[in-house]
Amino acid sequence: MRQIGHLSSRASINSLIQESNKNRMLLSDSNQFIAQLGRSGTHRGGRREHTVRNRSRGMSSSQKVKAIYEHLKENGDIRPSDSAPKNDLKQGEIDIKALQQKRAHAEITRNRIEEEMRENHPFFDRPLFAVGRDSKLRRVCQNIVYAKYSPEKIDPVTSKPIQVKYKQLHAFLGLMTYLDWAMVLFTSFSCASMLFESPWPTTGENLIFHNRYLQIAEYIFVLSMTFELVVKIIANGLFFTPKAVVRDVGGFMTLFIYLTSVWYLIWMPNHVEINSLAQLVMIFRAMRPLRIYTLVPHIRRVVVELCKGFKEILLVTILLVVLMFVFASFGLQIAGGKLAACNDPTITTRANCTGLFEQKIFVTRMEVYGKNDDRLHPKIFVPRVWTNPRNFNFDHIGNAMLALFETLSYKGWNVIRDILWMRRGPWAVLFIHIYVFIGCMIGLTLFVGVVIANYTENRGTALLTVDQRRWHDLKARLKMAQPLHVPPKPAESAKLRTFLYDLTMKKWFKVVFLYLVIFNSLTLLVPWSLEQERVSHTLLVANVVCAVINIFFLVEMFLKMIAFTVSGFWQSRRNRIDLLITALGIFWIVLHFVIAYPAHVVHNEFHLKRFSYTFGYIVVILRFFTIAGRKSTLKMLMLTVVMSMVRSLFIIAAMFLLVLFYAYAGVILFGMVKYGQAVSKHVNFRSAKEALVVLFRSVTGEDWNDIMHDCMRSPPFCYWEEGVNYWHTDCGNYFGAIIYFCSFYLIITYIVLNLLVAIIMENFSLFYSSEEDALLSYADIRNFQQVWNMVDVEQKRVIPVRRVKFLLRLLKGRLEVDPTKDRLLFKHMCYEMERLHNGDDISFHDVLNMLSYRSVDIRKSLQLEELLQREDLEYIIEEEVAKQTIRSWLESCLRKMKHNSQQTENCLINQVRSTTAQITQNTQLLVQPGLQPTVGFQNQVQVDTADVKSTDLMDPEEEERAIKKQRSKRRSSIPELVGEAKKFVFSGMSGRIKSLPLHSTLPDRPNIAVISGDHYHNAANNKHAPPALSRSEKRSTLKQLQMGTYELPDLEEWGEDNGDSPAADRRYSLEAQYLTCHEYPPISPCSDVFHTETDPTPDIRIWWNDLVAS
Repeated sequence: MRQIGHLSSRASINSLIQESNKNRMLLSDSNQFIAQLGRSGTHRGGRREHTVRNRSRGMSSSQKVKAIYEHLKENGDIRPSDSAPKNDLKQGEIDIKALQQKRAHAEITRNRIEEEMRENHPFFDRPLFAVGRDSKLRRVCQNIVYAKYSPEKIDPVTSKPIQVKYKQLHAFLGLMTYLDWAMVLFTSFSCASMLFESPWPTTGENLIFHNRYLQIAEYIFVLSMTFELVVKIIANGLFFTPKAVVRDVGGFMTLFIYLTSVWYLIWMPNHVEINSLAQLVMIFRAMRPLRIYTLVPHIRRVVVELCKGFKEILLVTILLVVLMFVFASFGLQIAGGKLAACNDPTITTRANCTGLFEQKIFVTRMEVYGKNDDRLHPKIFVPRVWTNPRNFNFDHIGNAMLALFETLSYKGWNVIRDILWMRRGPWAVLFIHIYVFIGCMIGLTLFVGVVIANYTENRGTALLTVDQRRWHDLKARLKMAQPLHVPPKPAESAKLRTFLYDLTMKKWFKVVFLYLVIFNSLTLLVPWSLEQERVSHTLLVANVVCAVINIFFLVEMFLKMIAFTVSGFWQSRRNRIDLLITALGIFWIVLHFVIAYPAHVVHNEFHLKRFSYTFGYIVVILRFFTIAGRKSTLKMLMLTVVMSMVRSLFIIAAMFLLVLFYAYAGVILFGMVKYGQAVSKHVNFRSAKEALVVLFRSVTGEDWNDIMHDCMRSPPFCYWEEGVNYWHTDCGNYFGAIIYFCSFYLIITYIVLNLLVAIIMENFSLFYSSEEDALLSYADIRNFQQVWNMVDVEQKRVIPVRRVKFLLRLLKGRLEVDPTKDRLLFKHMCYEMERLHNGDDISFHDVLNMLSYRSVDIRKSLQLEELLQREDLEYIIEEEVAKQTIRSWLESCLRKMKHNSQQTENCLINQVRSTTAQITQNTQLLVQPGLQPTVGFQNQVQVDTADVKSTDLMDPEEEERAIKKQRSKRRSSIPELVGEAKKFVFSGMSGRIKSLPLHSTLPDRPNIAVISGDHYHNAANNKHAPPALSRSEKRSTLKQLQMGTYELPDLEEWGEDNGDSPAADRRYSLEAQYLTCHEYPPISPCSDVFHTETDPTPDIRIWWNDLVAS
């Protein structure tokens, strides 16, 4: 995984503060993106030590731009002429900051000019120079025009985005405004009605001016488009406004289609001749499907991307035209006027090509008597004609270039070769072979390559670096990846389900049913028909095998339902499809073996059995398609096909609309052309539906040139009279056919179909790239799918954000994140997920996309705009995580201090309790004869004992309230402790026992209790008793005790042998040791309570002995 950095030490915090200061300085500029261009590093000893993420946000602008641009120039050298001017600009460097400033300045200038125009010119931004800028009518129209479905739902209460299902469908609905969607529907309805217009029959009953229903559809379209244009013109203006309706080619096309539709609706001529103005208006009306180009933005983008490279396509077209002209000129010289011959093979000269001759008639392909006998073969008399070949000639340059253009599609070039061989000799064949090699194999391939390269460049994919292309492919892979929909393993208590779950998940189990699908498909090798059943019993055996295999599939369904449960089984689409096909298979078994077969045997009923055979092989074919889901390689192949279809959907839609326009125009031009060699009852333009079939056939190049020559038919080879309607004649249109078919074949076959080839090539490179070229392999994605399936137990495709940490810990391979080694990266990833949906549930692709960003070097893989956005996001994440880290550290410190304080208080309470208990025991010893305790001491002991007993009998809540009350009254300041120490020292002279407060906040200050000499007055043998002090001596001693708090000695703590509290929670008590010393007759003087052998504080002992001795 890619590392982010480490912000846990003091140096890292200082570095963060420095970066923040630098970024604050940079953000003070007008350009707000420069602070996120680079990544920061530190300088030590003149060397730059980059962090793992190699951030340089604190770098200078030129260094940041240079660091980024080094990875953007791998596919080419972008010269400084493409960038903004700069004095110290180096070769191959772009000043992105200057470019962004220039762009921002241009936008500001444009807005300023618009404001000045509004102030100085009263008619600026006034639609039709009449509607006011802020009029109520215009605002209403603008609301109608810009009303749009929003795919992102926002909760009005929490202002958070709402997660919706079927995001792609919602995004598709939000593709256009409501008005544009309505116009797409109205235009589609009008185009569908135009499919029923036909010049056949010749009475004209299927023409619009004779059909009321077609006229209603025409009125609906014109009225709807009128409403659309009126609303848009009032809202945005027609011309010379910032958002005028007519401001580009699409606007002109919209206006042209509307005007021609209105013109034809008002005129609606009943008399239409060939090549007349009325026929031209009808052809303009046929452009109506192209209106959708301007409405759907994705189709418009396809056309724009194609037209952007029109210059390169035009240059290659000119090159091919020049090449054809050269070869046509050469063909004109060697074969011009020399390819004509007589239709009678026996005549070789034009002078003798007169009169009639007998022509054989083709009757049948069957071998009949007299078929090969010239005397018996049927014949008719035909006039001799000296004519050129039917489809081509080189008599003038136009016909020669047309013949060579047809040859570019590899259609008819072998016919030209054969005729040249017969008419001009073998040497003339070399001419057409050289042209096919240069013009078709090289020139046409060059044209196709230019179209594909130009389209990919305009889309931007051809200009990507290697890393950027890998990232582009990775995003497409991740978009196709889906959860596995495999239910979790059952509990160990459900032994049967666990056994069946393990069984169905075995590899051999899947392989067995894969082979069963193949064996089931092999039964189609035998024709499923009644005729085959009568011939042999092979079909019966095949049916029995197919039925047995379907029963095995039914058993498989039951095993999976038991192992996964019904709800878990139903979650997978593949399981649902398998269940449907299995149900159809069981239905076929019942239909064929229980109903149809007995009915055929008993009543000789064959219709039901024929239906059962048809239904049965359809089920077998459907079952065969499920093999793709059982094998990963076949599944990838199917995904490639599906992905290609999805990505090329708008290109296919654009091609269909263009073909629809050609179909409408073909009905008008060639609707009644007479049948010939290619045009027949199956191939004709009698209606738009039949014209669509012909054109889709021509897209593949099937006999398109023969159809063109049949549509070029003109008098005297067809019926035509001056002033007759086009549906009353069977002639075609000579020049119209040439323009129609050549433009159709050039645009559709050579350009649009090659765009589909480019998309398919891109998708195959996406799915079949090697593992070395992939940023994330299929194994990594599969590992993530399995981990997601473990975490998403409910199979909802979303998980709570709190489960992300658990999911990240389970990942392996390239996506693995070790929380112990990459703690900061782990925090960044978790915070990014929390920030994505404001703490709501996250989806499968949310986590996968985040991991993909973290697994690549974004400096190399991302494009500039995406890089800036990602840098900005990661910068915010790093700052927020750093703030959270510091905040959590401070909170942990406060918690630790609070815990220590509470622990100290608990220790002191336990110490007081143990001390009181010892005092009680000593008191019982002192009550013996000769040892009478003083009243003060006895009262103190009674009070302490009562406190201990009351404390022991308290409830927890009462004890907590008591502790809070005592804590409010306690002395926590050092001067108070010093005062208490003074009282303690002199309390021993007055014959009372004093101690410090019960609760002290300083753990390093001992509780010292002194037993005065009055209590042990009966110890007459004690020679070391201190003498009584006078008032002046007490004052001098008091002066000696007036020392600062910093001079107070620090005491260490150690354990006690006797006591209720643990040794770690106890403090040393002088009083306790003094009393313990007198539990038995003293052996040594008790005034010296410290033992030199075990004394851990000799300085305190010396200080105490000096104080007592004084």
